[in-house]
Amino acid sequence: MRGPGLVGAAEEPLSPVAGRGQGIWRRFRANRFALLGAVVFAVLVAAAVAAPLITPAGYADQNYLSQTYAFPSAAHWFGVDALGRDFFSRNIYAARVSLSIGFCSALVASLLGISMGAIAGYAGGAIDWVVLRILEVFSVIPPLLVAILLSTFSNGGYVTLLFVISLTSWVGMCRLVRGDVLSLREEDFVLAARAVGVGWRRIIVRHLLPNALGPLIVSFVLTVVGAIGAEASLSFLGVGINPPTPSWGTMIAEGITYVTYYWHLALFPVLLLGITVLSLSFISDGLRDALDPTMRA
Repeated sequence: MRGPGLVGAAEEPLSPVAGRGQGIWRRFRANRFALLGAVVFAVLVAAAVAAPLITPAGYADQNYLSQTYAFPSAAHWFGVDALGRDFFSRNIYAARVSLSIGFCSALVASLLGISMGAIAGYAGGAIDWVVLRILEVFSVIPPLLVAILLSTFSNGGYVTLLFVISLTSWVGMCRLVRGDVLSLREEDFVLAARAVGVGWRRIIVRHLLPNALGPLIVSFVLTVVGAIGAEASLSFLGVGINPPTPSWGTMIAEGITYVTYYWHLALFPVLLLGITVLSLSFISDGLRDALDPTMRA
């Protein structure tokens, strides 16, 4: 017989996620490269957010026409470009553009990929078949080629880049979530949740996705890396951010013309882009080691 406090409807079983969040920071901090990447990336984000406060001029202000092509100095840390604009200011504002596009497009792509992958993996059958065919179509077409075509027809711009990169970045996340949900949907805790009448939406959100949280976080960071690289590539090819809005890709393309003498016009955008991508890569490695149970030994 049940005690008086146990009478009533069956309670929803909990998924085995307990303890996953414990010690993550300790394991992440133990990876020195990951910690270094996190510090460097935090500095880059802080500089991008505080750009109006730490730069001597706006990104489009031609205040130094008499000093065009000036080399780095105490007055102009990164020098002056061909149009008399402070190059440090343009690089910091370019960081704001690249980071915002990277995070926003990765967020949209993750929402799309997670939704489609979770529904396909859990439902199976015809829904899974349709999603797989869509994945095959997007996998066959080179993402950069699609991005170039769409950006060319729409004349580029911030919103266009955001849409284009999101549209071409969700496939990996969808495959990851679908595979994880397929491997978990027949586990005992999911079957128990079905038995007590829990709806499929709640099962996906509360039971399945939390068990795939580690790989999802790592995949999101890598999606940000890919989005930043895609933005720089499109801007380098002239179909990305429209001038005078600064972009590392655009500045690299412009600086290559003068690289044999005015080396600073190509060097600093390349350095900042490389540092950003490298720091995010270190962070993703650290997160993988901290979140993946198979890496903890």
